[in-house]
Amino acid sequence: MSISASILEDLVRVQPHLRTQIYFKSSLIALSHAIEDQVLAGSVPPLVIASFQQERFYRQEAHRYRRIADRTDQVYVLAAPETEFANGSEYYERIAFDPEDGLRDEWHLIVISQQYASCLVCREHFAPSAQTAGFDQLATMDQIRRFEGIWTFDRQVCRQAAELLFERILHYRPELQAKIHQARSEILAALPHLIEVVQPGPFADRLVTYLQAGQYKLLKAYRSIAAQERKERLVNSISTAVRQSLNPEEILNIAVQELGQVLQVNRCLFYRCRETDASATIQYEFLGANVPSLSGYEWPLQGNPLFQTVVNQRERLYVNNTRTDPRITRTATSPPTPSAKSRRGKRKPAPPPSPLALSLADLVEHWQIEAWLMVPVLYRGRLLGMIELHGSAEQGRNWREDDLALVEAIAAQVGVALIQAEAYANLEELNQQLEALERTRSNLIAITGHELRTPLSTIQVCLESLASEPDMPAELRQVMLHSALADAERLRELVQDFLTLSRLESGRVEWHPEPLPLVECVDLVVSGMRTRHRQERLPQITTQVNPDLPLVEADGEWLVEVLAKLLDNACKFTEPEGQVEIIARSHGDTMLEVTIADTGRGIEPDRLETVFERFYQEEGALRRTTGGTGLGLAICRQIVTRLGGKIWAESAGRNQGSRFHFTLPIAKRTPLLTTRSDPEHTP
Repeated sequence: MSISASILEDLVRVQPHLRTQIYFKSSLIALSHAIEDQVLAGSVPPLVIASFQQERFYRQEAHRYRRIADRTDQVYVLAAPETEFANGSEYYERIAFDPEDGLRDEWHLIVISQQYASCLVCREHFAPSAQTAGFDQLATMDQIRRFEGIWTFDRQVCRQAAELLFERILHYRPELQAKIHQARSEILAALPHLIEVVQPGPFADRLVTYLQAGQYKLLKAYRSIAAQERKERLVNSISTAVRQSLNPEEILNIAVQELGQVLQVNRCLFYRCRETDASATIQYEFLGANVPSLSGYEWPLQGNPLFQTVVNQRERLYVNNTRTDPRITRTATSPPTPSAKSRRGKRKPAPPPSPLALSLADLVEHWQIEAWLMVPVLYRGRLLGMIELHGSAEQGRNWREDDLALVEAIAAQVGVALIQAEAYANLEELNQQLEALERTRSNLIAITGHELRTPLSTIQVCLESLASEPDMPAELRQVMLHSALADAERLRELVQDFLTLSRLESGRVEWHPEPLPLVECVDLVVSGMRTRHRQERLPQITTQVNPDLPLVEADGEWLVEVLAKLLDNACKFTEPEGQVEIIARSHGDTMLEVTIADTGRGIEPDRLETVFERFYQEEGALRRTTGGTGLGLAICRQIVTRLGGKIWAESAGRNQGSRFHFTLPIAKRTPLLTTRSDPEHTP
């Protein structure tokens, strides 16, 4: 049968002059250890009674009570069993009380000898609100456990407390009656005049020692909590920046500034890099006081053995003292060179001592790097960048594991930010491609509806008229046939443009480049244009192509196609009173530049690049005054690019004319021209 009575309440009832106090767990541990040390340091065997509430608290002190048992055979330990604790007499007397006993909430330690007495009788104090909040589970945390009780050297109080506990012990283990009777007669009944006055000095010294040890542990715990809070705050700030912004520059600026301030280093850097990069540009930087800036400088990588070690091992690396590290003192590298951005910046670092090459030792000396930490920014094993911390040798020696883990946590967040920004950029590019595809689809529908249906309707009307009107005058019949043939040719060109662009974009074209005289291709195109439009009034076409220009390396068929389409466009958008000019000249040592200039409609400056897109039509597909598919310039760009050149447009705006330029590579070898002998001119 369990007993619900409280030893503390019974003691206060018997000794009404006693006043209880509040003790924290750390104070009780210090008092208990000081009292136990008195036993270990004494020479007279005392009576020791300890009640530990539950078995798990007893296990923390079991080794001490084995040592105490070597000093005296009157040791009694009480606890509520949880796993292995049970009644027994090995080393000392163990008393397993019922888990529902009132002792489960109390902490007792009583030591009585013929020379001195000490007792600590306490009951754990539970706040009502804490109990409802699950305080039973939290009670094992030292910082929140409080006790109400009595601590005294009064021998009378100690004897009374011992008697109350003896009664509880005999309730659970009556077979200890004889041993307890011996303790009562030999220790509890000692005459007052035999009791010596105990000097409190040693006890107080031990108590202060344990209190200081407890305070040190508490301070260490607080430092750990503060470091964890600092780490979580910094990681949360970076995580918040990652969630709220897709701008990697903003995130990386926050990361280096926060990290540098928290760790109080001389310099915190981030730069993007890959494993094979020879150098990297310092993009983001935190600076301490009186430290030269590296922002905008090229930082050596391939000549840096520390960087190579990080790349190979895929983990952080730090050097506590760069002056003594053999990897630095024996390695040479190139000095960092400032970019244009750093030259224009407000803070400009002093130039390196030598314009040629510096040893790595001289490099760290010039940039004041005594301690060096490098943490890679990785994503699925891929190197995205590097975080570097530069500090003093003292800072390097004081880098704790928590600091290193913090930098690694930030590096992980930075990796997420970079991948997120990269994914967003890819998504933006994909969206642009989808939008372009949608525009292409819409333009294709519009062009199909206009460019196919309109000529087909004309052809159908002409043929129906010819079939239904056998007596149609010859002149009108000729007009009908001409209209039908013209629109049939228009349909043929449309289908041909579709097939040509499809072949070019799919790479199914076989190219046959050869050295060609540009003047012959230009003359062929101009002659063909005038022949096809001999019944129409064309703008004045002039050419300025020197026959002495070097040959170009091109496929003649496709070069003629480009010239024909550009010339056709120029004539189409230029009034008959206007002018079209074809000009060719050298463009550097390896290229020739061809320009088709006109005085026609012109192009808005913001559309000079758009005109080369597929299906682009300045007037819109359904309301233009000139025919065409909008594929001609797209075909020209494909051909010129495949021939190794570039094509672009220039225009001052509406009705200001336009100039289309493209370049072609000059043939590397100019074949010798041989002259055939003419029999009629043979001497």
